[in-house]
Amino acid sequence: MQQTLSTITIKSVYLDFKAITKAGLAVSVVFSSIAGFVLGLPEFHTSDFFVLLKLAAGGYCMVGASNAFNQVIEKDIDALMDRTKNRPIPAGRMSSNVAVAIALLLTIIGIILLYTINPKTAMFGAISIFLYTSLYTPLKTVTSLSVFVGAFPGAIPFMLGWVAASGEFGIEAGTLFLIQFFWQFPHFWAIGWFLYEDYEKASIFMLPTGKKDKGTALQIILYTVWLIIASLLPVLGFTGQLYLTPWAALFVFLLGIWMLVYAIRLYQLRTPKSARTLMLVSVAYITLLQLVYIVDKFLR
Repeated sequence: MQQTLSTITIKSVYLDFKAITKAGLAVSVVFSSIAGFVLGLPEFHTSDFFVLLKLAAGGYCMVGASNAFNQVIEKDIDALMDRTKNRPIPAGRMSSNVAVAIALLLTIIGIILLYTINPKTAMFGAISIFLYTSLYTPLKTVTSLSVFVGAFPGAIPFMLGWVAASGEFGIEAGTLFLIQFFWQFPHFWAIGWFLYEDYEKASIFMLPTGKKDKGTALQIILYTVWLIIASLLPVLGFTGQLYLTPWAALFVFLLGIWMLVYAIRLYQLRTPKSARTLMLVSVAYITLLQLVYIVDKFLR
């Protein structure tokens, strides 16, 4: 049953908007874009602050639109899982038509805002929505390769900020993309591990082997190693204007070892708790890495 007008309040509308756009996830994605933007600026001017605001607002709109489309497509699946059954659509607080309208409006606003920054930024924003909704979402119930497909739109935000600041997609933006691309795998496989039983109710495939076994845990370790290597590439001096000093690279390396330790612990224990811990560590890792990159830029 949909909400009646008498039960709709400003607070309920606000909370449902947060839920349909997955505000927590959207804000973290926007943070990645802001980090890339700051890294891509040769120097900061007052006018850049307004560009940054457009990037943040446009980025939120694009992520929110992707999440809203996703929840429309997966409304029946969401109703089967404990962690998603209280979302606005399966819980009956919002109709699919309203959610689609919100998603379309956010898409239009987001593309316009990003286009006013530069056309390339709008193009990558549009690509991320298309990949997330048209490829990643339907593949989740078909194959575990959905994580690989989803890693492409998931890796766009960090490099999107650089493109917004510079207007160009080069080795620098490509390196930022690579870092966040490899990060997706241990992060989402850890989620797929500790939510395995819930995902199983909806026949969603997340883990590379389809099981919570040593094979999956080993791949998590391997992709964590690739993540560490990708994160250290800027210290070698081959990534154009994107550069890390040796001291910053050491800190990034230690962050990587920290995450690797928890990946190895998951391999040893293979428990939902160790997987959840790895997921939390991965979130801290990518956030701290971006902060290290920014601080290093302004200190050198």
